[in-house]
Amino acid sequence: MSDGDVLFEFVQVGQQMRVAAIDEATGTEVVVITPLNATKLQMQRVALAKLKRKLEQGGDTPPKVTGKFA
Repeated sequence: MSDGDVLFEFVQVGQQMRVAAIDEATGTEVVVITPLNATKLQMQRVALAKLKRKLEQGGDTPPKVTGKFA
């Protein structure tokens, strides 16, 4: 994993929490769904582990956007 920071986003969806982890350096993002009764630290650890795994596997690089947008 790069030395950049990781951003976390928490969104409650019903009785679950959607946690997104984004690597600032690469823009790589992963999402996990956790139970509401998990602690914030537990949620971050799960999301961070998934992000590290994706980056180690050479996760998807963001596509280059070309063309015009309407």
